[in-house]
Amino acid sequence: MGSSDGTGRSPADAGTDPLGGPYLRTRFALPARPATFLRRQRLVVHLNQALRTPLTVVNGAAGAGKTLLTADWAAGLRLPVAWLTVEAGDHPPGVFWAYVFESLRVYGARAGGAPGAPADPSGVGHGLLASLAAELNALDRPVVLVLDEYDRMTNPVVAEQLEFVLNHAGPGLRLVLVTRTEPLLPLHRYRASDELTEIRGSELSFTPKEADALLRLHGLQLPERAASALVDRTRGWAAGLRLCALAARESADPEQYLKEFEADHSTVADFLLAEVLKGRTQEEQDLLLRVSVLDRFCPGLADSLTLRTDAEGLLAGLHRENAFIERLGHSWYRLHPLFRQILRAHLRERIPGVEPELHLRAARWLRRSGFLPETLAHAAAGGDFDLAAGALVDDLAIGQLFTGLRSDALAQLFADMGPEAGSPASNLVRAAGALARRDLDHGLNRLRQVQNHLSDAEDSPGLAATRLSCTLLEALAARLTGCPSRAEQAAATAEEVRRNLPDRLLDEHPELTSLLMVHVGSVRLWEGHFDDARAVLTPVAGARGGPATVVPRVESLAHLALLDYLNGWLGRAERRALTAVSEAQRAGLPRPPGAGLGRLVLAAVAVDRQELGRARALLDETDRLSAREHDPVPMAGRALAASRLLLDDGGTHPHAAAEAAEPAVSAEASSPWAESYAAVARSAACLADGRPGEAVRLLHGVSGDQPVCAVEAAAIQVAAGRPRAAAELLGAVRAEGRTGPAVSVGAGLVRARVAQESGDTVTARKLVARALLDARRERLRRPFLQAGDWIEPLLAVPPLHELAEGWLLPGREEGHGEPVRTGASPALLVPVELSARERDVLRRLARLMSTEEIAADLYVSVNTVKTHLKSAYRKLAVNRRGDAVRRARDLGLL
Repeated sequence: MGSSDGTGRSPADAGTDPLGGPYLRTRFALPARPATFLRRQRLVVHLNQALRTPLTVVNGAAGAGKTLLTADWAAGLRLPVAWLTVEAGDHPPGVFWAYVFESLRVYGARAGGAPGAPADPSGVGHGLLASLAAELNALDRPVVLVLDEYDRMTNPVVAEQLEFVLNHAGPGLRLVLVTRTEPLLPLHRYRASDELTEIRGSELSFTPKEADALLRLHGLQLPERAASALVDRTRGWAAGLRLCALAARESADPEQYLKEFEADHSTVADFLLAEVLKGRTQEEQDLLLRVSVLDRFCPGLADSLTLRTDAEGLLAGLHRENAFIERLGHSWYRLHPLFRQILRAHLRERIPGVEPELHLRAARWLRRSGFLPETLAHAAAGGDFDLAAGALVDDLAIGQLFTGLRSDALAQLFADMGPEAGSPASNLVRAAGALARRDLDHGLNRLRQVQNHLSDAEDSPGLAATRLSCTLLEALAARLTGCPSRAEQAAATAEEVRRNLPDRLLDEHPELTSLLMVHVGSVRLWEGHFDDARAVLTPVAGARGGPATVVPRVESLAHLALLDYLNGWLGRAERRALTAVSEAQRAGLPRPPGAGLGRLVLAAVAVDRQELGRARALLDETDRLSAREHDPVPMAGRALAASRLLLDDGGTHPHAAAEAAEPAVSAEASSPWAESYAAVARSAACLADGRPGEAVRLLHGVSGDQPVCAVEAAAIQVAAGRPRAAAELLGAVRAEGRTGPAVSVGAGLVRARVAQESGDTVTARKLVARALLDARRERLRRPFLQAGDWIEPLLAVPPLHELAEGWLLPGREEGHGEPVRTGASPALLVPVELSARERDVLRRLARLMSTEEIAADLYVSVNTVKTHLKSAYRKLAVNRRGDAVRRARDLGLL
């Protein structure tokens, strides 16, 4: 049964969970059946129906025996079974699905090359779930996935996602939910279609015969009437029967004890607990009550709560005596959940008001021992947010507030922090939360308070972590305000402070350095220092730090893509942007910031290739990049792509293009490239509006330092009748070997127009021919379509027509050699007939969906999708996905 026999890979082999820690192996293990476990064959037979229905629900009260029943049944199956015990911390969708993916992997239910699990605890991308459903649907035999204690999952988003996977996995998945409450699923639909197996509380209740057998397993030989009476009093509740049997076993007269048992006490659980604790020593009772505030504990942690040193022996003895303590391995234990709940209620009665102090003792011990997540939880539960914030900062984990690793959970944890928490670490956490929300005023105010404290404090090694965390927020503030001097100061300070921190701590949190470098690189890009920006962004893009560095990697790739675009390299920009977007999707990040910038770059590339429909779709996807984002680089990137699209969209939006050219964000320093692109867009809008003089005036300030803008400005100068000014601009272009085809093509067409209008047709043809060769590799159509009527006679010449044929001009047999005209639609090739299903597949290809995702979305098999793709490729005369999408867009099919 999968890896239950130890043959599968351990969870540690798969890396870390979305919270940055190792997967907890105990959550994937089938619960062990105790020696006193009674197999009830009638329930096993009923559970076997789960193999014929997609969904099975085992629903009963706490202690009804649901888990052990299901575990015993699962252990006997010959199919792959993946087990996952749901915990309260699984409420964020990304955390829940990461553990589901890992459970399937542990039990050998997934192929080795299958897509990875989510990296962001707050959410999971639709594509990742679609891939999982398609993968399960393709299996030869079904996988049984058991979600134990599913009542802990109350997030409706997770329920919707689970229903989606279950529906699209088809016969490849048999889902079993073990729960105390009604799951948030449309059970009525499954009942109506006879696709639901249900075992409810009444069926889980022990019959008198089963109760008698259970009592015998506990060594109790009782008359049949005694067993029946006990079933009546406990209503067949499994835990009640077991607790009663344990208590009665210690009595001199078990039968009399069961007769005198009163079921109408405050609760059965309270009564049974009192009976179980009755025989324990004072030390054992005190230990059990105090550790009830913990999810798990070891002897050292338990000693810190009792202020004694006897926990090791007491815990070992309690475990041996089955006192509802489970061993997790490596000297760690946990209480049975029901037992723990009741113990906590008794703790509040016996020692009122002690819980906060117990949480704080636990937090201090866990902090010394290096258990950061639990430290934070207990410090917050104890009300000491200075302690929680100090642990977060000292561990260099403040970057987790920005990387998707526990960011939502951390924000929720510190949401109750009051004004009494006034340490520098607490103010750093407040500043980080505000900057993450783009609340600059609040964030900068808190950051100044921390800086003032640090400037007054001695330069002690103990403050190194605080200082380094402060530089991260300084760099982020510099990025959001467009302040180069602040960014460079933060980078210099970080380099100095790092020397005072142990390498181990820095290695454990690569996200902090990666985030800082991305912020510095973004500011350098904004400032126009492209080479310096590339120098800090490239190492981050190539880093492999696991889930911790997914967000900075995606962001750095997107910034590098924008750098390539600004230097005229369309192909490089597209490849990097696609990598950023796809890496974010693979990691399951639903809203990664770098992926937004990556889509903006893809939109700008699409405009230059005159794939205007695709550009519009990509811009629509980034509509959430509003002024709230307050990040100058992506906002300027959006202004660039949107204004150019409006200029080219039939030439009917010059005023809208001019307005869209201005980034909707303020910055302390101006950006030469953002200003240059805005000036060129406004100038082009004026030229389209018939105001050449105003167009020329707006170009003042565009220089050769921005090569792409300079050649576009030169083209406007020539169109306005100023060839000499155009020549001066081209002469000032600083290529230095780093500019791409967008520059050489644009410059070549400007020189060709000047030559053509001066009567030197031979030179004009040579220049256009060279431009066509450079542009064809990049599918760069915009400069030709914006060139004007002068280029049409040249493109009609056979040698040049041949160079343009098929990608810029229609083929001769289809289009009779007619050249494309300025402002023409990009649908330049002869249309073909595609079936409705082929169009459906191509539309999803355009959304970067994989074959498996398309199959799941269209409710067809992967092989069917491949058949449609082959047919579409043949009709479109292409052999690659990207070419098929581009050609379909050119033909107006998408």
